Amino acid sequence: MRVIFMGTPDFAVPALRALAQAGYNLVAVVTQPDRPKGRGKKNTSPPVKEAAVSLKIPIFQPAKIKDPDFIRALRDLSPDVIVVVAYGRILPKGILELPGYGCINVHASLLPKYRGAAPIHWAVINGEKMTGITTMFMDEGLDTGDMILREAVPIQDDDNVGALHDRLAVLGAELLIKTLSLLRRGRAARLPQTGESSFAPMLRAEDELIFWDRAAGDIYNQIRGMNPWPGARTTLHGKVLKIWRAELLEGNGSAFIPGQIISAGSDGIIVQAGKGRLKISELQLQGAKRLYSSEFLRGTPLARGTVLGDILQTS
Repeated sequence: MRVIFMGTPDFAVPALRALAQAGYNLVAVVTQPDRPKGRGKKNTSPPVKEAAVSLKIPIFQPAKIKDPDFIRALRDLSPDVIVVVAYGRILPKGILELPGYGCINVHASLLPKYRGAAPIHWAVINGEKMTGITTMFMDEGLDTGDMILREAVPIQDDDNVGALHDRLAVLGAELLIKTLSLLRRGRAARLPQTGESSFAPMLRAEDELIFWDRAAGDIYNQIRGMNPWPGARTTLHGKVLKIWRAELLEGNGSAFIPGQIISAGSDGIIVQAGKGRLKISELQLQGAKRLYSSEFLRGTPLARGTVLGDILQTS
């Protein structure tokens, strides 16, 4: 089976390596162009490109997915199937119709829930208890094609996006190999997506803002749904303050307003929410390193009654 693999971030790498290990004929890898990254804005290769280089697979990095020359080059490779894992672009009809077996997508949700670019983030942010992997035949819609396999994964109360991402990436690779085996034997089901659908758009800068008048549980989910990227943020004395880890606490500091520090000491930084309290255990002030609260307080003492956030962070 001649396979073209399309993917870009870390999430797609286990799937690519699983295909190589299973002996599939990987005729090309398609990934997004190198991008400037970091403080030095040095051009950096996507993780999938780095994996493809190590596996000695030919690489395409088209600036435009609809480029006729690029589509012609894919056609000349005569793929039996195109596998897409977090590539980051919607495929045009001209590519979808190329392979005889079709284009197969590995998506990090239990479709039709969380269609779109950031399903893992939004599942955690929204406090879901379950998510999973779906493999499907691609069509011209956004994650709307017929499903082949689905497998659920529980979201633990202390999971952050990073931990869940890593588990789903491994599961995605396993389901992909099972899916291609079914496909090759003519036994891949076509299960229409039914039930209530939802959308998981790319995260915006405003999604990072902590609104302290929300319930503590909602803020807690937002914090773990932004860790390790991009980080939930508030402000402290006019500087951006990222909150990386926190714990939910029982009770309510009724004498305090949302965002106000109830106490700051060896047991952490306790902050009042709209309903309930949070204990911040890891945070990062603008221009500084990410620190545990005990380390942070040694360099930046916080007085009881200090208010986090500003006028932009009240809903």
